[in-house]
Amino acid sequence: MKRFFNFTKVQPIPAGVYHRQSAPQDQPPWRMHLRLQPDGSGVLVVNAAIVMHLNPTAAEYAYHFIKGTGPEAAAREVASRYRVPKQTALKDFQDFVARVETLITTPDVDPVAYLDFERVSPHSTKLAAPLRLDCALTYRLPAGTAAEYAPTRRVERELSTAEWIQVLDKAWQVGIPHVTFTGGEATLRQDLVELIRHAEDIGQVCGLLTDGLRLVDKTYLEQLLQSGLDHILLILQPGRAELWKALETILAEDVFVTVHLTVTQENAPRAIADLEKLAALGCKSLSLSFANPGISASILANTASSLGLALKFDLPVPYSADNPVARETAQDGIPDGAGKAWLYVEPDGDVLPAQGMAGSVLGNLLRDPWEKIYRP
Repeated sequence: MKRFFNFTKVQPIPAGVYHRQSAPQDQPPWRMHLRLQPDGSGVLVVNAAIVMHLNPTAAEYAYHFIKGTGPEAAAREVASRYRVPKQTALKDFQDFVARVETLITTPDVDPVAYLDFERVSPHSTKLAAPLRLDCALTYRLPAGTAAEYAPTRRVERELSTAEWIQVLDKAWQVGIPHVTFTGGEATLRQDLVELIRHAEDIGQVCGLLTDGLRLVDKTYLEQLLQSGLDHILLILQPGRAELWKALETILAEDVFVTVHLTVTQENAPRAIADLEKLAALGCKSLSLSFANPGISASILANTASSLGLALKFDLPVPYSADNPVARETAQDGIPDGAGKAWLYVEPDGDVLPAQGMAGSVLGNLLRDPWEKIYRP
C-alpha cells in the first residue's frame, strides 16, 4: 500500500463530492462520502464517523470504489494516468477495495494500522468545507420544559420548509456530507420527515438529536426511518420512565443510536446504574457531558468501556437546564473543531461556529455567500 504515495504527479481528477451507500442483507448498512480536493487529495468519510485524509493516488482508488468501477477498468485507467504496469494497478486496487470493505463491515478496525493511510483528527487539518452541519430547526421545547433554557432571545423566526431545503442544498453543494437536526426539540417541526427525506435524496448522512419521547409512536418512528434517518442521538433523562420506554422502542429498530447523558450532582449517584441499564438494553454508543466539574469523568468512562459502551466525542449536545452550553463555551472558549469541522445553524439561518456561541455569528446561509461564512 505504501507505493500509493510514490507515483509521479499527474493532473488530478475533478474535485467534487461523491457518495455511495450499501445495505447487503447479511451486513449492516453503510454509507461513504469522498470529497476530492482541487489538488487531488481526498477526505473519505465512512458512516459519518471515520475520517481519513488520502493522498491523490489513494483518493483515486477511493473514487473508483465509490463510482463502482470494475477492477479491470479501474486498473486500466490508473495504469494509463500514472504510467505503471496494469497488473500492479489491478493488485493495488483490489487490495484497497478489500481493506475498505473490511473497514466498513468490521467494528473497531483501526484505519491507521489496517489501511496504512493517514487518518487525522477532523479539526487538525485544513478542510475545504466542514464535515458536519448541525441544524437547529426550532428552539421550541416540549410542554413542561423550562423555556428559559432555550436560546430564543436573539432568534425572531424559524425558517420555512423551503428555506431549510435551500440550506441543505447549499450545504451539499459546498461539500458537507453530514447534517444533524437538533433544537430545541426537532420533532416539534411538522416538516421533519420531509427534511430528512430531502437530505437522503441529495446524498447526505442525516442524524437527529431528540429527547426521544415522540419516537414512542412507532408509526412516527417508522416514518423517520423510511425517510432515510441514519442515526439518532437520544437525550437521556434518567428519571423519566417514559423515556426509557422510548429508548427500548428505538433500540429495537435498525438505526444507529447514541445516548447522550449529562451528569449532574442530582443524577451522579445513579449514573453507573444507568450505564448498566443502557448496556442491558443493547445500547452500544454513549456521549457524556458534565454539568459539575467535581464529578469524575474517568470513573464513568472506565465503566462505559467495561460495559461495551463506545464513547463518542464531537457530537452536538442539547440545550437544557442540566447542560448550560452557553456558560460552558464562555468559560472554555471556542470548542476544538468548532467553525472548522462543524458549523451550527440557528432556526433563522444564522451560522455559529458552535452551539451557544451567539456572539460569533459568521453569516446567514440564505443571505451570505459561502466564502464569507466559512474561512478555514
